[in-house]
Amino acid sequence: MNLQDIENLYLKRQSCRSYADTVVPEKLVREICRVALLAPSAVNAQPWQLIAVSGDKAAEVATCVQRLGMNKFAAKVSTFVVVAEGKGNLMMKIGSIFKENEFIKNDLGILTAHLVLAAEAAGLSSCIIGWRDEEKLRTLLGLDKNVRIPIVVALGYPEEGYSILKKKRKPLDEVFTLIK
Repeated sequence: MNLQDIENLYLKRQSCRSYADTVVPEKLVREICRVALLAPSAVNAQPWQLIAVSGDKAAEVATCVQRLGMNKFAAKVSTFVVVAEGKGNLMMKIGSIFKENEFIKNDLGILTAHLVLAAEAAGLSSCIIGWRDEEKLRTLLGLDKNVRIPIVVALGYPEEGYSILKKKRKPLDEVFTLIK
């Protein structure tokens, strides 16, 4: 693998909002999550839990991410991966206090990036959903009331004819500086 291969993966990956009715095999979901869990984390705390939801429960998760007309596409998603915030270890907690940095949030972002890129590499599309009813999700998934659910990721096969859009990014010179 080289940098061009990675760039091509990044160019291909986008937030999909048009899913086919095809069910994602459980084995594939497990493999994508296994690979995503190789993501780095501060002091290797791995402060996360991935909860894959499919079948009838996926339809219930869809209702947890649809409010005020948001995320209508979720009704057709066959699989969701709920990213739950775990507890950091002692070193992470101490570092967060001294550095005034919430390392857990950084780690969850890195994990989510790994998750959606692993899905893309496996031939699936994804959409990172931030709009969610955490309380309803916790109840549905049987999670403790103190567990935070900052991210839900839709996974599935894109609907036939779904096209990849050309990425619009700011020019490198506008957002990159090299200091010597």
